Amino acid sequence: MMRDTISRSSTLRADPLADDTIARILGPWDKHGDNAAQWQAIATINDQLTQWQANGALPGWRAGAHVPPAIAAALEHYIQAGLRLPAWAEPAKIARAEELFMDMSMLSCTLLFCASLPECYVIPDLAGVLHAAGQLEQHTDYRIRSTAAMLFPVMMGGGLTDASGGGVAQTLKVRLIHATIRHLILRGNPSDAARPEAPAVVPPMPMLAGQPHSMQGTLYAHGWNVERDGLPCNQEELAYTLLTFSYVFLRALRKLGLGLPAEDEHAYLHTWNVVGHVLGIERAMMADTMEQAESLFNRMQAGGRAHPYLPDARPALGAALMQTMEKELPLRVLKPFPVLLTRHLCGSATSHDLGLTGRVSWLSRALFTVSMGTIRLIDGTARLFWPQFSLSRLVTRVVGYQFTVKLLMDQTRPLKLPEALLNQVGAVTSDWAEDRQAPRWVNALEARLTGRRKRLIPTGPQP
Repeated sequence: MMRDTISRSSTLRADPLADDTIARILGPWDKHGDNAAQWQAIATINDQLTQWQANGALPGWRAGAHVPPAIAAALEHYIQAGLRLPAWAEPAKIARAEELFMDMSMLSCTLLFCASLPECYVIPDLAGVLHAAGQLEQHTDYRIRSTAAMLFPVMMGGGLTDASGGGVAQTLKVRLIHATIRHLILRGNPSDAARPEAPAVVPPMPMLAGQPHSMQGTLYAHGWNVERDGLPCNQEELAYTLLTFSYVFLRALRKLGLGLPAEDEHAYLHTWNVVGHVLGIERAMMADTMEQAESLFNRMQAGGRAHPYLPDARPALGAALMQTMEKELPLRVLKPFPVLLTRHLCGSATSHDLGLTGRVSWLSRALFTVSMGTIRLIDGTARLFWPQFSLSRLVTRVVGYQFTVKLLMDQTRPLKLPEALLNQVGAVTSDWAEDRQAPRWVNALEARLTGRRKRLIPTGPQP
């Protein structure tokens, strides 16, 4: 279904359902006033979003009695219009993708940090939106954990297809948050900003009295060049981001020597396309095969690089992401490994875009290079006798353990995961304690390297 070309119009299209919902709720802004009603309405929306936990609760969902009728009606209409999966969704493929995610376990977290998220920040104006909000340089933990808050519910068993799952609910939250970001940056409905007669530039403005000193207030004051950069969080950027969680993930597995059979890759792409539908992405902006995905992804990156967003926020975003990971690695010689693994998985162009080409100690480089080469050699030889053997899985699981426990599950960090979701993720990640594809001695070695004993994620007070 992928389009053969990426046209300029895709950067001027966003998400009419979500955008119109936010426009109905917020109404017109007073460019010279404090807009107290709008800020209160955003707070009300955020409060209601916390209720969207289980898919089965969506069909009959009603806003709280204290919610103004206009806001309640807009949110209820949005839910009912957006909750259904597309007619082309295939439950068997979705179930297979869920199995693959569970099988990859902590490896999935490593690839999220060292492949998907870095590639996500390559498109200059997409990085510009995050920079405008200070969402990665200043709130890296928040961004990472909000990504996990969608990733896990979507990919856990029944996340998209069961009433008890939470994938549809979480995706609809993210979709409405995207619309709120667009509306704040443009100070109105994106469909109005995309009209030919609309002003080409939304000028920056000083913070007004009553304007919150928060991400929302910062976005409202930031300004935007629609003629140069298109709409923020537009269709092309949404489709590109979707590919970072599907295509880039699968590409990284191939680079680690852990590539999946073609039918499994198709199932994984299909599942994320279903997520894309719920997220408001047009079907024509999706790819069904790795060949289509590679072509679309490369063209989107090339198009983004051809239209720089100034100032270039990407090096600061890349540094913030790498530093967050480095803090969780115990030995000084290992701290450059996130940069080195990202270079390996994403390539030189992306590394240059994100400013990851700086000097790394020769000892760390040598250790990483020898480790990767030795692992590939040992894996290739051992699989002649034990087809499921893989030291690549062991190493990436050990790294993923650090990120899973210390970044995603630590409730002392910003954006505490909802208790219901935390319990679900805790149960899933506890089941990741052993690699079912690995021999017993490899699991014993992994437990020693991670310091893990009986449980991966503690669920109560520890002695």
